[in-house]
Amino acid sequence: MATDDYTPQLAQGGPSLADLLTITPSVSIFYSYARELQLSAMFADPSRQLTLFAPTNKAVVSLPRKPHEDPKIKEGVITEQEYDTRSKHNIERWVEAHIIPTADLALTPGKTVETMLSGKSITFEKLEQPGNEDWQRVSLEDDVKVIEKKQGSNGILYMIDGTVSPN
Repeated sequence: MATDDYTPQLAQGGPSLADLLTITPSVSIFYSYARELQLSAMFADPSRQLTLFAPTNKAVVSLPRKPHEDPKIKEGVITEQEYDTRSKHNIERWVEAHIIPTADLALTPGKTVETMLSGKSITFEKLEQPGNEDWQRVSLEDDVKVIEKKQGSNGILYMIDGTVSPN
């Protein structure tokens, strides 16, 4: 069997969000957290249309508390199983805060959209900088800027220079 006969198969209509996340090294930390969760299957699902705001690696590394860390743990001892459960819950909340369950989304100043995290929304603020695209003229909460946009077959991937807080 010849190994050079292999031809990769792209999702119909181009790369999926999962494909884009895989080939975009600047957001690999976000994707490594997301892959720990069942919800990451949506990133490859052609029947789902999503908008992802993926923080750059630099943004994640600069967080004072990493997405898996629990702010509620005080002095004391918890079991390894409890730690794992809490960590997974924290990661899920953090990833869900970066996902909008639609790809039909205009990034308009003053517009507020609900994320997949229950009770969490993102409001877009107007930026006073030039830009031809709507995503170049808005910021998210805490002055987080969109730095790049990639279109996938099942949604849009925006790279952001900060993170969306799940709180």
